[in-house]
Amino acid sequence: MARHPETGPGNSAHSRRSRRVGLLDVANAANVSRSTASLVLRGSPLVAEPTRARVMEAMSTLGYVYHRGAAMLREGRTRTIGLLVNDIANPYVAEFVAFLDQALERGGQVALLANSAESDTRQQQVLLRLREHSVDGVVFSPAEDSDERVIDELEFWQTPFVQALRYVSQTRGDYAGADYAEALRLAVRHLVALGHRKIAYIGGGPKPHSASREREQGFADEMHRQGLTAHRQHVGGVTGLDGAAAISDMMAQPDPPTAVICYNDPVAQGVLGRLQAHGLLPGRDVAVVGVDDLPSSAASWPSLTTVATAMNEVGAAVVALLARRIADPHAPVRRVVIAPRLIVRQSCGARE
Repeated sequence: MARHPETGPGNSAHSRRSRRVGLLDVANAANVSRSTASLVLRGSPLVAEPTRARVMEAMSTLGYVYHRGAAMLREGRTRTIGLLVNDIANPYVAEFVAFLDQALERGGQVALLANSAESDTRQQQVLLRLREHSVDGVVFSPAEDSDERVIDELEFWQTPFVQALRYVSQTRGDYAGADYAEALRLAVRHLVALGHRKIAYIGGGPKPHSASREREQGFADEMHRQGLTAHRQHVGGVTGLDGAAAISDMMAQPDPPTAVICYNDPVAQGVLGRLQAHGLLPGRDVAVVGVDDLPSSAASWPSLTTVATAMNEVGAAVVALLARRIADPHAPVRRVVIAPRLIVRQSCGARE
């Protein structure tokens, strides 16, 4: 009886089912060395693009499946990174997470994302779970009221880590973030140059952290340097609703401010909307400046003057710092602080 060609012993599909396709098979099919095929798997930039494409095509044709577990055992790595943020609902944090996730993926790593929701207790629980997953390292933006106990644990576990956007220690552990104090100084100087003297600051939440302290200090320092005192300083929250409530309170007081600097862009966008609800035009009646330069800020009405805090540059620094820390756990502590940039739009009343 004639044997059906699809089930014959020499058929390639049958052979693939009878044994696991190895990296050497892929290398032979692509006419490259096994070491070159391995470099392609690891995403090495040393491989020319035509060669990489040929190896990838051979993998697909042969049905090669990378045995990641065995590779991790050989390397002593899981190629997973714990990414613990303080508030995933914050638009800036969400954008930052998306950037980091893409950057880690380009390096062949996977992010395990967790949200502390500004809870120090939840932060401790999540870090323990990340350790149980044997992550290669941790990037974390500390929750409000965090202290150096979180670093104590990470150091005890010998887990490489980087503090991002906020820090609990300036001397223990790498850090990358923007110069938030300079961001507020830039905003104050710009408003003073426009002729404002009654300048208010709408701060963040009532619980302190490094980013809020630096903003407040930068505002106070520059107001003092300009010979001014804060017209109002309302400590509320970090959302548009908080901004709307704060500006309503300020404008109801005698001698209200002529200019307002906000903790972040969402707060500033809330201020824009509430001022218009009261019949006031931002930029003409009250100048408004935000911080962070979210994509939505250019589309608001009027468009929001803000201070860009270089999220992509901060994200790139975080990824580089963590790679360095994983490669050399005993390297000196490094802090990367990115300079902010004023983005002038309509809401401050100046010509763009």
